[in-house]
Amino acid sequence: MQNLSLQNNVEMLKKLYNICKKSNSNFYIVLVKYFYFKVKGKNIISHQNTIIKGLRNISVKGLLKIGVDYVGFVHNKDITYLNIKGRLEILGNFSISRGCRLDIGKNAVVQIGGGSYINPFTNIIIMHRLSIGKNCAISWNCQFLDEDFHQIQYEEKKENNSLGISIGDSVWIGSNVSIFKGTVIPKGCVVASNTVVKNKFYEENVLIAGNPAKIIKRNVTW
Repeated sequence: MQNLSLQNNVEMLKKLYNICKKSNSNFYIVLVKYFYFKVKGKNIISHQNTIIKGLRNISVKGLLKIGVDYVGFVHNKDITYLNIKGRLEILGNFSISRGCRLDIGKNAVVQIGGGSYINPFTNIIIMHRLSIGKNCAISWNCQFLDEDFHQIQYEEKKENNSLGISIGDSVWIGSNVSIFKGTVIPKGCVVASNTVVKNKFYEENVLIAGNPAKIIKRNVTW
């Protein structure tokens, strides 16, 4: 039994070393942080330039990797910052790339399914609610924002009182996409690069593009 436990620990260290080597992460710092998170009851592997405020507000049911997956255009000194005042619930294995920013407000909840990942330099600013399904791919330089913060008035203004953002399972969000409050994107959809989404969609497996976003193709698979 002890030999099996020792073997498992050795395999874990080898796996962690290989992850760090491929992503140009400092193995010793990553290892120390890994054991620190373990003591706190969190299954997290994070790059040395990861800053987390509100660790107690994060729950992880799988493995959360932060900044340790290889992406060719990131720099070793890019900082990933998580400011979690509300709740961040990771429901499976999930990866956040370097340079991302997560700001979750005091009464907000962000829930993310397993098998998903976020590529570098994406900002998630949530004051109400964000749900992301399983096996989603979120590209670089995206923005998720469910609060206006400032109000403007003009003639014939249509109020959007919907709060929160909902992303279904197996959704692919292209680079430089902005997603605002009230957005609903169903299962299997693809959102094209540079799209601005601030409305509800109900059809699955469609290609969404444009500003404002609209359906341009149906029966899409990826």
